[in-house]
Amino acid sequence: MSTTTGHRGDTVSSEQPPTGDAGVAALLERGRALATPELRAAVHRLEPPMDSVAAYHFGWLDADGRPSTAGGGKAVRPALALLSAEAAGAPPETGIPGAVAVELVHNFSLLHDDLMDGDEQRRHRDTVWKVHGPAQAILVGDALFALANEILLELGTADAGRATRRLTTASRKLIDGQAQDISYEHRERVTVEECLEMEGNKTGALLACASSIGAVLGGADDALADTLEAYGHHLGLAFQAVDDLLGIWGDPEATGKQTWSDLRQRKKSLPVVAALAAGGPASEQLAELLAHDAKTHDLSNFDEHAFATRAALIEEAGGREWTSEEARRQHTTAIRALDGADIPGPVREQLVALADFVVVRER
Repeated sequence: MSTTTGHRGDTVSSEQPPTGDAGVAALLERGRALATPELRAAVHRLEPPMDSVAAYHFGWLDADGRPSTAGGGKAVRPALALLSAEAAGAPPETGIPGAVAVELVHNFSLLHDDLMDGDEQRRHRDTVWKVHGPAQAILVGDALFALANEILLELGTADAGRATRRLTTASRKLIDGQAQDISYEHRERVTVEECLEMEGNKTGALLACASSIGAVLGGADDALADTLEAYGHHLGLAFQAVDDLLGIWGDPEATGKQTWSDLRQRKKSLPVVAALAAGGPASEQLAELLAHDAKTHDLSNFDEHAFATRAALIEEAGGREWTSEEARRQHTTAIRALDGADIPGPVREQLVALADFVVVRER
């Protein structure tokens, strides 16, 4: 069994994890274990109080600045970055700077999204803007974005420059997607095609980058990197489709968000858009209610029944079923993108296992 030494000297196994559910858990844990020490070191570069605010966001400190073991994210992106290095025949450790950079950009987007969306909870804790104020949420998000590029460029190699270009392109698309998402909240109608484009930018672009950045750092040519990006892009669309389902029907105990969270924010997510496009009595009634909601500046007085009614109409119009099917379609397309690529068999199996995990998760 091979091992690697983390930033603080911890010995972490880099052996190829097993397949199946246990294999996915091992992949995610490997990504978290290898990336977290370097992620902590990057955050430690920030000036106070930004360093402690960022540490709170990552779950390393509580609201009073005491050490915390609060759970972080799912670590899908770090796992993908390490796997992509292996897809290019490089050791998984080659992908660690890419894993850290992608996580920094991802969390930059979360800090800003929580503020823009008015979300008060993430991962069962108050969000940064709620605890430390909007100004700190903005500044720390900006700092994480700058750190991401710094981490890659410090490697000083041509491959690091290639990886940075892919990361900055993905970041721009991510921001484009967030801008589209916000603008759609104020429109009565959004097409399914527009929604998929927005979600491809907002979620697909960074997962595509995570799926290729380790390979680029490992010296892969553009053909393999592009193949892995295609896999990641469609995986991102599947990921977001599941997120959209959880944003309406997810269990708050599992998601860490309010009930009907996307309906509270007037999100034109896939279930909503698909239901509105379906036609029929339920679709028409839903359209009338959402048009009325658009003229109401404050939905805080809505009771649970009002949101439950809208969710029921979305389901009756077929929006829930269509989105579930779309998640499966994108999952299949992601797997097919790997066909013909010169990727070691065990690595391909792990990429497939991660894709399977994305479409069956509950948070």
